[in-house]
Amino acid sequence: MAVRIDHATTSGTFSLDGQTFDVENNAWVVGDDQECVIIDAPHDVEAIRRLVGDRRVLAVLCTHAHDDHVRKAPELADAVGAPIVLHPDDLVLWNLVHPDRRPDREFADGQVVEVGGIGLQVLHTPGHAPGAVCLYSPELGVVFTGDTLFAGGPGATGRSYSDFGTVTASIRDRLLPLPEDTEVRTGHGESTTIGAVRPQFEEWVARGY
Repeated sequence: MAVRIDHATTSGTFSLDGQTFDVENNAWVVGDDQECVIIDAPHDVEAIRRLVGDRRVLAVLCTHAHDDHVRKAPELADAVGAPIVLHPDDLVLWNLVHPDRRPDREFADGQVVEVGGIGLQVLHTPGHAPGAVCLYSPELGVVFTGDTLFAGGPGATGRSYSDFGTVTASIRDRLLPLPEDTEVRTGHGESTTIGAVRPQFEEWVARGY
């Protein structure tokens, strides 16, 4: 069966360091007609469940643990009967949101998450958050970047547990080597491609964004 990518945009807030902002987040569901994985759990459980339908959910995969990406993770995981997976370096952020509930499993760099006959390779890409990961599917020609990389630049690094030099190194070393036609599906906003990002990268580094 063909694997497809389903998408919803959800609205809510992001809070960290005593400030709160209105945001819109992308939620992604990847799989075939029988099984799928959910990438991030922002704001709206029912909107994501509609994407899932009656498929078996293998996991809720968290690209990082900022609250706008994991606020609904426990509720969603319980609703669909699936484990929550997070890189252990992001537990410091997870615990700010869910101090009484730990993720069920840990990502490891280079791990492959299999769904619908394809693989999602885990790329540890710290910087926006210490345990941020991207999920790359060579078969689909797609990388899900969370908040590590956007169409307009690297993920923001003005908050606690973030670092500009680290996120740009992650993009340079882990993402830019991917094929230029790789589609970049982001945590917020529009998608782009690795080929579109490459010529802009040095400018971003030079100006600090």
